[in-house]
Amino acid sequence: MLKWVLALGVLLNATMAAAEPATLDDYMRQPRHAADVEVRYGPAPAQVAELFLPKAKPAPHPVVILLHGGCFLKQYEGFPQTSAIAADLAGRGYAVWNVEYRKLGEAGAGYPGTFLDVASAVDRLREAAPKYDLDLTRVVAVGHSAGGHLALWAASRGRIAADSPLHAADPLKIGAVVSLAGIGDLDGQGRVFAMPCGDDTIARLVDAAHRPHPYADTSPAALLPSGARIVMVHGSFDPVMPPYTGRDYAQHARKAGDTAEVVVIPNAAHFDLVIPTTPAWAEIVAVIDREMTALGR
Repeated sequence: MLKWVLALGVLLNATMAAAEPATLDDYMRQPRHAADVEVRYGPAPAQVAELFLPKAKPAPHPVVILLHGGCFLKQYEGFPQTSAIAADLAGRGYAVWNVEYRKLGEAGAGYPGTFLDVASAVDRLREAAPKYDLDLTRVVAVGHSAGGHLALWAASRGRIAADSPLHAADPLKIGAVVSLAGIGDLDGQGRVFAMPCGDDTIARLVDAAHRPHPYADTSPAALLPSGARIVMVHGSFDPVMPPYTGRDYAQHARKAGDTAEVVVIPNAAHFDLVIPTTPAWAEIVAVIDREMTALGR
């Protein structure tokens, strides 16, 4: 009996060790994967998107727009690290549009530059579609953390007022958003986001010091309904954007008329969601597959 108890203890300890959430270092150490195509959508170094193309499945290819996180700050990079999940999704039959954008600390970042970058990169898919056989009727935006905000925002751009510098007459339609620990309500959830990212980060991003209504055209919560299917994914142990933030936003989106749900992944924290070797990523792939299938009906 004692031997059995000791063996069970060893097994439990090994399981707990194997299930430890991924860290920022784990995320940052991921090797960069080469894309098939690089497209520049502006003159700044950060105004670039990479296209990862599937090798096996026939065209036209469904598209995943991928937006990295990193607190909107230059020092956290993000673009090289998301190449790992971009390559993984391409291996599963998706064309992946991995988007870089100007971040705070780079010239032109903030309002309106960061938002215009994302808008330009998303709309640039129209030019790429015929050349690379992309199916723009099946587009899912996937964003992590700050990128989750930008993915939700990109899907809501059609509701931006005509007098805003962020207004576009005919933004590319995004059918679904899978937000990975993303912030949907810049105003209501800003204090949560400030804990890991800095007290003034969102204010700098939206230029709150000089604008009377800084969230009107920058916060997805102010631009509902988006018309896109929304899935808010959170790790159960995420201290950066805890699951309740996704639940609050999904409830807000449903009240506005959108289809929205929350997926909470057990034993996962903030960075498990964007490392393709984690159990959490397998669950996220299943969500992306499901949402893409729904768009094809």
